[in-house]
Amino acid sequence: MHMAPPRPAVPGWLKTSRSPSHTISVIHTLLQREQARASARSTSRQRSIPSKTRRLSRGLSFTGKSDHVDHYSITVGCKPDNEACNRYMDIIPYDRTRVVISDRGVEKGENAPNGGRYLNANWVRERAGGKWWIATQAPLPNTAHAFLSAIREPLAHPPASRVVGPSPSPASMTSRVRTVVQLTQNIESGMRKAHVYFPPLEGQSWIVQPEEGCLTPPLKVTLVRFQEIDYAQCIQCTVSIEPLSANQPEPVVFQHLLYGSWPDHGVPSAEDRASFLNFVRLVDEANRDLSSQPQGVDLDPDPPIMVNCSAGVGRTGAFIALSSLLRAYGFLSPAATPPEQDPLTPSPLGPLPKELSDDLIAQEIDALREQRPGMVQKEEQVTFIYDMLLAAFDVVA
Repeated sequence: MHMAPPRPAVPGWLKTSRSPSHTISVIHTLLQREQARASARSTSRQRSIPSKTRRLSRGLSFTGKSDHVDHYSITVGCKPDNEACNRYMDIIPYDRTRVVISDRGVEKGENAPNGGRYLNANWVRERAGGKWWIATQAPLPNTAHAFLSAIREPLAHPPASRVVGPSPSPASMTSRVRTVVQLTQNIESGMRKAHVYFPPLEGQSWIVQPEEGCLTPPLKVTLVRFQEIDYAQCIQCTVSIEPLSANQPEPVVFQHLLYGSWPDHGVPSAEDRASFLNFVRLVDEANRDLSSQPQGVDLDPDPPIMVNCSAGVGRTGAFIALSSLLRAYGFLSPAATPPEQDPLTPSPLGPLPKELSDDLIAQEIDALREQRPGMVQKEEQVTFIYDMLLAAFDVVA
Protein backbone atom coordinates (compact mmCIF):
# COMPACT_ATOMS: atom_id res chain seq x y z
CA MET A 1 0.00 0.00 0.00
CA HIS A 2 1.37 3.39 -1.00
CA MET A 3 1.88 5.72 1.96
CA ALA A 4 1.44 9.46 1.54
CA PRO A 5 4.48 11.53 2.50
CA PRO A 6 4.33 12.98 6.01
CA ARG A 7 2.64 16.34 6.33
CA PRO A 8 5.29 19.02 6.95
CA ALA A 9 4.95 20.52 10.39
CA VAL A 10 4.31 24.24 10.61
CA PRO A 11 6.95 25.61 13.02
CA GLY A 12 5.61 26.71 16.38
CA TRP A 13 6.85 30.28 16.06
CA LEU A 14 4.92 30.66 12.79
CA LYS A 15 1.69 29.43 14.41
CA THR A 16 1.92 31.91 17.27
CA SER A 17 3.03 34.77 15.01
CA ARG A 18 -0.48 35.23 13.64
CA SER A 19 -1.90 36.73 16.83
CA PRO A 20 -2.79 40.44 16.51
CA SER A 21 -0.65 41.36 19.51
CA HIS A 22 2.41 39.67 18.00
CA THR A 23 1.87 41.39 14.65
CA ILE A 24 1.64 44.78 16.38
CA SER A 25 4.85 44.03 18.29
CA VAL A 26 6.71 43.07 15.10
CA ILE A 27 5.53 46.12 13.16
CA HIS A 28 6.31 48.51 16.03
CA THR A 29 9.75 47.07 16.79
CA LEU A 30 10.86 46.96 13.18
CA LEU A 31 9.60 50.51 12.63
CA GLN A 32 11.50 51.86 15.65
CA ARG A 33 14.73 50.26 14.48
CA GLU A 34 14.33 51.53 10.92
CA GLN A 35 13.66 55.02 12.26
CA ALA A 36 16.97 54.83 14.13
CA ARG A 37 18.72 53.84 10.90
CA ALA A 38 16.94 56.63 9.03
CA SER A 39 18.17 59.16 11.59
CA ALA A 40 21.73 57.91 11.12
CA ARG A 41 21.32 58.09 7.33
CA SER A 42 20.06 61.66 7.62
CA THR A 43 23.11 62.64 9.63
CA SER A 44 25.33 60.89 7.10
CA ARG A 45 23.68 62.84 4.29
CA GLN A 46 24.27 66.14 6.09
CA ARG A 47 27.89 65.24 6.74
CA SER A 48 28.35 64.84 2.99
CA ILE A 49 27.32 68.47 2.41
CA PRO A 50 30.43 70.63 1.93
CA SER A 51 29.23 73.51 4.12
CA LYS A 52 30.42 72.98 7.69
CA THR A 53 27.69 75.27 9.02
CA ARG A 54 24.93 73.21 7.39
CA ARG A 55 26.45 69.99 8.71
CA LEU A 56 26.59 71.26 12.26
CA SER A 57 23.10 72.75 12.19
CA ARG A 58 21.43 69.55 10.98
CA GLY A 59 23.64 66.78 12.27
CA LEU A 60 23.06 66.85 16.02
CA SER A 61 20.59 63.99 16.39
CA PHE A 62 23.28 61.33 16.54
CA THR A 63 25.89 63.17 18.61
CA GLY A 64 27.86 60.55 20.51
CA LYS A 65 26.72 57.76 18.14
CA SER A 66 29.20 58.15 15.33
CA ASP A 67 29.45 54.36 15.06
CA HIS A 68 25.80 54.32 13.98
CA VAL A 69 26.37 57.05 11.42
CA ASP A 70 29.44 55.31 10.01
CA HIS A 71 27.64 51.95 9.83
CA TYR A 72 24.62 53.42 8.05
CA SER A 73 26.59 55.88 5.91
CA ILE A 74 25.13 56.78 2.48
CA THR A 75 27.66 59.42 1.46
CA VAL A 76 28.61 57.93 -1.93
CA GLY A 77 25.03 57.97 -3.21
CA CYS A 78 24.62 61.57 -2.03
CA LYS A 79 27.54 62.89 -4.07
CA PRO A 80 26.45 65.43 -6.71
CA ASP A 81 27.72 63.23 -9.54
CA ASN A 82 25.58 60.33 -8.32
CA GLU A 83 22.35 62.08 -7.34
CA ALA A 84 20.96 61.88 -10.88
CA CYS A 85 21.46 58.11 -10.76
CA ASN A 86 18.97 57.70 -7.90
CA ARG A 87 15.37 57.06 -8.94
CA TYR A 88 14.11 58.24 -5.53
CA MET A 89 16.06 60.67 -3.37
CA ASP A 90 15.05 58.97 -0.12
CA ILE A 91 16.41 55.54 -1.14
CA ILE A 92 20.22 55.69 -1.15
CA PRO A 93 22.35 52.53 -0.79
CA TYR A 94 24.54 51.96 2.26
CA ASP A 95 28.19 52.61 1.46
CA ARG A 96 29.46 49.39 3.04
CA THR A 97 27.12 47.05 1.10
CA ARG A 98 26.68 49.02 -2.11
CA VAL A 99 27.39 47.43 -5.48
CA VAL A 100 30.56 48.77 -7.09
CA ILE A 101 31.43 48.12 -10.75
CA SER A 102 35.22 48.29 -10.98
CA ASP A 103 38.10 47.02 -13.10
CA ARG A 104 38.15 43.92 -10.90
CA GLY A 105 34.48 43.13 -11.49
CA VAL A 106 31.35 43.67 -9.42
CA GLU A 107 32.46 44.38 -5.85
CA LYS A 108 31.08 45.29 -2.44
CA GLY A 109 31.42 48.85 -1.16
CA GLU A 110 33.44 48.00 1.94
CA ASN A 111 36.04 46.36 -0.31
CA ALA A 112 36.17 49.21 -2.84
CA PRO A 113 35.40 52.42 -0.92
CA ASN A 114 36.98 54.93 -3.29
CA GLY A 115 36.51 53.73 -6.84
CA GLY A 116 34.25 52.20 -9.41
CA ARG A 117 31.00 53.12 -11.10
CA TYR A 118 27.95 53.91 -9.01
CA LEU A 119 24.72 51.93 -9.05
CA ASN A 120 21.81 52.32 -6.63
CA ALA A 121 22.07 48.72 -5.48
CA ASN A 122 23.22 46.70 -2.48
CA TRP A 123 24.64 43.27 -1.84
CA VAL A 124 22.13 41.47 0.37
CA ARG A 125 22.49 38.09 2.07
CA GLU A 126 19.59 36.00 3.34
CA ARG A 127 19.73 35.54 7.10
CA ALA A 128 17.89 32.21 7.23
CA GLY A 129 18.62 30.78 3.78
CA GLY A 130 22.15 32.05 3.21
CA LYS A 131 21.89 33.06 -0.46
CA TRP A 132 23.37 36.28 -1.84
CA TRP A 133 21.31 38.74 -3.90
CA ILE A 134 21.77 42.14 -5.51
CA ALA A 135 18.82 44.37 -4.55
CA THR A 136 18.52 47.36 -6.84
CA GLN A 137 16.24 50.09 -8.12
CA ALA A 138 14.85 49.78 -11.63
CA PRO A 139 17.31 51.19 -14.16
CA LEU A 140 17.04 54.77 -15.35
CA PRO A 141 18.07 55.76 -18.90
CA ASN A 142 21.37 57.09 -17.52
CA THR A 143 22.02 53.97 -15.40
CA ALA A 144 21.04 51.24 -17.88
CA HIS A 145 24.65 50.74 -19.02
CA ALA A 146 25.90 50.42 -15.43
CA PHE A 147 23.02 48.04 -14.64
CA LEU A 148 23.88 45.84 -17.64
CA SER A 149 27.58 46.02 -16.74
CA ALA A 150 26.75 44.58 -13.31
CA ILE A 151 25.37 41.57 -15.20
CA ARG A 152 28.12 41.35 -17.81
CA GLU A 153 31.13 41.75 -15.51
CA PRO A 154 32.34 38.85 -13.32
CA LEU A 155 31.41 38.97 -9.65
CA ALA A 156 34.26 39.78 -7.27
CA HIS A 157 31.91 39.40 -4.30
CA PRO A 158 30.97 37.03 -2.87
CA PRO A 159 33.62 34.50 -3.92
CA ALA A 160 32.03 31.52 -5.65
CA SER A 161 32.10 28.65 -3.17
CA ARG A 162 32.02 25.90 -5.75
CA VAL A 163 31.92 25.47 -9.50
CA VAL A 164 30.70 22.97 -12.03
CA GLY A 165 32.58 22.00 -15.16
CA PRO A 166 35.18 19.65 -16.54
CA SER A 167 38.22 21.02 -14.69
CA PRO A 168 37.41 23.34 -11.80
CA SER A 169 40.22 25.77 -11.01
CA PRO A 170 40.37 29.30 -9.60
CA ALA A 171 41.80 30.62 -12.87
CA SER A 172 38.85 29.43 -14.95
CA MET A 173 36.07 29.89 -12.41
CA THR A 174 33.33 32.28 -13.56
CA SER A 175 30.56 33.80 -11.48
CA ARG A 176 28.17 36.30 -13.03
CA VAL A 177 24.61 37.38 -12.51
CA ARG A 178 22.54 35.26 -14.87
CA THR A 179 19.04 35.90 -13.49
CA VAL A 180 17.27 39.26 -13.15
CA VAL A 181 13.88 39.47 -11.41
CA GLN A 182 11.58 42.44 -12.05
CA LEU A 183 8.62 42.83 -9.70
CA THR A 184 7.11 46.00 -11.18
CA GLN A 185 5.41 46.79 -14.44
CA ASN A 186 7.24 49.48 -16.40
CA ILE A 187 4.20 51.76 -16.00
CA GLU A 188 1.77 51.49 -13.06
CA SER A 189 -1.26 53.74 -12.55
CA GLY A 190 0.00 55.99 -15.32
CA MET A 191 3.40 56.51 -13.68
CA ARG A 192 6.78 55.38 -14.98
CA LYS A 193 8.15 52.83 -12.49
CA ALA A 194 10.90 51.25 -14.59
CA HIS A 195 12.65 52.04 -17.85
CA VAL A 196 13.06 49.39 -20.53
CA TYR A 197 16.67 48.43 -21.25
CA PHE A 198 16.31 45.62 -23.80
CA PRO A 199 14.21 45.39 -27.01
CA PRO A 200 10.68 43.91 -27.13
CA LEU A 201 11.06 41.75 -30.26
CA GLU A 202 13.00 38.51 -30.62
CA GLY A 203 16.15 39.04 -32.67
CA GLN A 204 16.05 42.81 -32.21
CA SER A 205 19.09 44.62 -30.75
CA TRP A 206 19.56 47.95 -29.01
CA ILE A 207 22.78 49.87 -28.41
CA VAL A 208 23.07 51.16 -24.84
CA GLN A 209 25.55 54.00 -24.35
CA PRO A 210 27.56 54.44 -21.13
CA GLU A 211 26.88 57.35 -18.81
CA GLU A 212 28.67 60.65 -19.39
CA GLY A 213 32.34 60.45 -18.46
CA CYS A 214 32.49 56.65 -18.62
CA LEU A 215 34.96 55.32 -21.20
CA THR A 216 33.55 51.78 -21.26
CA PRO A 217 32.35 50.68 -24.75
CA PRO A 218 28.64 50.78 -25.63
CA LEU A 219 26.71 47.54 -25.13
CA LYS A 220 24.71 45.69 -27.75
CA VAL A 221 21.65 44.18 -26.06
CA THR A 222 19.63 41.55 -27.95
CA LEU A 223 16.37 39.81 -27.08
CA VAL A 224 17.04 36.14 -27.84
CA ARG A 225 13.78 34.61 -26.61
CA PHE A 226 10.43 35.75 -25.22
CA GLN A 227 7.95 33.43 -23.52
CA GLU A 228 4.87 33.82 -21.33
CA ILE A 229 4.61 31.38 -18.44
CA ASP A 230 0.99 31.24 -17.31
CA TYR A 231 1.36 29.07 -14.20
CA ALA A 232 3.73 31.66 -12.72
CA GLN A 233 2.02 34.73 -14.26
CA CYS A 234 5.32 35.95 -15.63
CA ILE A 235 7.25 36.72 -18.78
CA GLN A 236 10.67 35.11 -19.14
CA CYS A 237 13.13 36.64 -21.59
CA THR A 238 16.56 35.44 -22.62
CA VAL A 239 18.80 38.44 -23.27
CA SER A 240 22.38 38.70 -24.52
CA ILE A 241 24.89 41.50 -23.86
CA GLU A 242 28.06 42.16 -25.81
CA PRO A 243 30.33 45.21 -25.78
CA LEU A 244 31.03 46.99 -29.04
CA SER A 245 34.81 46.77 -28.78
CA ALA A 246 37.66 45.73 -31.05
CA ASN A 247 38.36 42.40 -29.34
CA GLN A 248 34.69 41.27 -29.64
CA PRO A 249 34.32 39.18 -26.46
CA GLU A 250 31.70 36.45 -26.26
CA PRO A 251 28.16 37.64 -25.43
CA VAL A 252 26.93 37.21 -21.86
CA VAL A 253 23.42 35.74 -21.60
CA PHE A 254 20.97 36.28 -18.74
CA GLN A 255 17.35 35.42 -17.93
CA HIS A 256 14.90 38.24 -17.18
CA LEU A 257 11.75 37.24 -15.28
CA LEU A 258 8.95 39.81 -14.96
CA TYR A 259 6.16 39.11 -12.47
CA GLY A 260 3.17 41.23 -13.39
CA SER A 261 0.66 40.78 -10.56
CA TRP A 262 2.23 42.69 -7.66
CA PRO A 263 0.91 46.27 -7.24
CA ASP A 264 3.19 49.02 -5.95
CA HIS A 265 2.96 49.59 -2.17
CA GLY A 266 0.76 46.49 -1.94
CA VAL A 267 0.80 42.71 -2.22
CA PRO A 268 -0.49 40.13 -4.71
CA SER A 269 -4.20 39.40 -4.36
CA ALA A 270 -5.44 36.16 -2.80
CA GLU A 271 -6.17 34.60 -6.20
CA ASP A 272 -2.62 35.37 -7.39
CA ARG A 273 -0.75 33.86 -4.46
CA ALA A 274 -0.48 30.30 -5.78
CA SER A 275 1.07 31.65 -8.98
CA PHE A 276 3.40 33.80 -6.91
CA LEU A 277 4.79 30.74 -5.10
CA ASN A 278 5.25 29.15 -8.52
CA PHE A 279 7.14 32.25 -9.61
CA VAL A 280 9.49 32.12 -6.61
CA ARG A 281 10.31 28.49 -7.43
CA LEU A 282 10.76 29.31 -11.12
CA VAL A 283 13.29 32.02 -10.30
CA ASP A 284 15.33 29.58 -8.22
CA GLU A 285 15.21 26.93 -10.95
CA ALA A 286 16.10 29.40 -13.72
CA ASN A 287 19.15 30.57 -11.82
CA ARG A 288 20.49 27.00 -11.67
CA ASP A 289 19.79 26.30 -15.35
CA LEU A 290 23.03 26.32 -17.35
CA SER A 291 21.51 25.43 -20.74
CA SER A 292 21.93 28.95 -22.18
CA GLN A 293 25.47 29.37 -20.83
CA PRO A 294 28.73 28.66 -22.71
CA GLN A 295 30.08 25.13 -22.54
CA GLY A 296 33.54 24.30 -21.24
CA VAL A 297 33.52 27.07 -18.64
CA ASP A 298 33.53 26.40 -14.90
CA LEU A 299 30.41 28.16 -13.67
CA ASP A 300 29.07 29.11 -10.27
CA PRO A 301 26.08 26.73 -9.96
CA ASP A 302 23.96 29.26 -8.07
CA PRO A 303 25.24 32.84 -8.46
CA PRO A 304 23.59 35.86 -6.82
CA ILE A 305 20.27 36.93 -8.34
CA MET A 306 19.61 40.58 -9.18
CA VAL A 307 16.12 41.73 -8.20
CA ASN A 308 14.34 45.05 -8.57
CA CYS A 309 10.93 46.64 -8.25
CA SER A 310 10.87 50.41 -8.74
CA ALA A 311 12.83 51.64 -5.72
CA GLY A 312 14.26 48.20 -4.98
CA VAL A 313 13.12 48.02 -1.36
CA GLY A 314 9.42 47.16 -0.81
CA ARG A 315 8.51 44.35 -3.16
CA THR A 316 12.19 43.51 -3.59
CA GLY A 317 12.70 43.09 0.15
CA ALA A 318 9.57 40.98 0.57
CA PHE A 319 10.63 38.71 -2.30
CA ILE A 320 14.09 38.12 -0.83
CA ALA A 321 12.74 37.59 2.69
CA LEU A 322 10.19 35.02 1.53
CA SER A 323 12.81 33.24 -0.60
CA SER A 324 15.10 33.03 2.42
CA LEU A 325 12.45 31.42 4.63
CA LEU A 326 11.32 29.05 1.88
CA ARG A 327 14.94 28.01 1.43
CA ALA A 328 15.49 27.52 5.15
CA TYR A 329 12.49 25.16 5.35
CA GLY A 330 13.40 23.16 2.26
CA PHE A 331 10.89 24.60 -0.22
CA LEU A 332 13.78 25.95 -2.32
CA SER A 333 17.17 24.39 -2.98
CA PRO A 334 19.81 25.21 -0.35
CA ALA A 335 22.39 27.93 -0.92
CA ALA A 336 25.90 26.89 -1.91
CA THR A 337 27.25 28.28 1.36
CA PRO A 338 25.21 27.61 4.54
CA PRO A 339 24.37 30.81 6.46
CA GLU A 340 26.31 29.69 9.54
CA GLN A 341 29.51 29.64 7.45
CA ASP A 342 29.14 33.29 6.43
CA PRO A 343 27.28 35.09 9.23
CA LEU A 344 25.96 38.61 8.87
CA THR A 345 27.59 41.55 10.63
CA PRO A 346 25.86 42.22 13.99
CA SER A 347 23.70 45.34 14.08
CA PRO A 348 24.97 48.30 16.14
CA LEU A 349 21.34 48.59 17.29
CA GLY A 350 21.74 45.28 19.11
CA PRO A 351 19.52 42.20 18.73
CA LEU A 352 15.75 42.23 18.46
CA PRO A 353 13.93 41.99 21.82
CA LYS A 354 13.63 38.56 23.41
CA GLU A 355 9.95 38.13 22.50
CA LEU A 356 10.92 38.24 18.81
CA SER A 357 14.03 36.09 19.05
CA ASP A 358 12.25 33.01 17.66
CA ASP A 359 10.38 34.87 14.91
CA LEU A 360 12.47 34.15 11.83
CA ILE A 361 10.48 36.53 9.62
CA ALA A 362 11.00 39.50 11.96
CA GLN A 363 14.68 38.57 12.17
CA GLU A 364 14.92 38.30 8.39
CA ILE A 365 13.31 41.67 7.69
CA ASP A 366 15.50 43.40 10.25
CA ALA A 367 18.61 41.79 8.75
CA LEU A 368 17.63 42.92 5.25
CA ARG A 369 17.11 46.48 6.48
CA GLU A 370 20.65 46.40 7.86
CA GLN A 371 21.89 45.82 4.31
CA ARG A 372 19.65 48.12 2.23
CA PRO A 373 17.46 50.96 3.54
CA GLY A 374 13.71 50.45 3.82
CA MET A 375 13.50 46.80 2.81
CA VAL A 376 9.95 45.35 3.09
CA GLN A 377 8.59 48.87 3.13
CA LYS A 378 4.89 48.45 3.97
CA GLU A 379 3.06 46.77 6.86
CA GLU A 380 0.98 44.68 4.47
CA GLN A 381 4.20 43.43 2.88
CA VAL A 382 5.37 42.25 6.30
CA THR A 383 2.15 40.32 6.95
CA PHE A 384 2.24 39.01 3.36
CA ILE A 385 5.48 37.14 4.12
CA TYR A 386 3.83 35.37 7.08
CA ASP A 387 0.82 34.48 4.93
CA MET A 388 2.93 33.14 2.06
CA LEU A 389 5.16 31.01 4.28
CA LEU A 390 2.06 29.46 5.86
CA ALA A 391 0.62 28.93 2.38
CA ALA A 392 3.77 27.08 1.34
CA PHE A 393 3.25 24.55 4.13
CA ASP A 394 -0.40 24.17 3.13
CA VAL A 395 0.45 23.64 -0.55
CA VAL A 396 2.97 20.91 0.21
CA ALA A 397 0.60 19.26 2.66
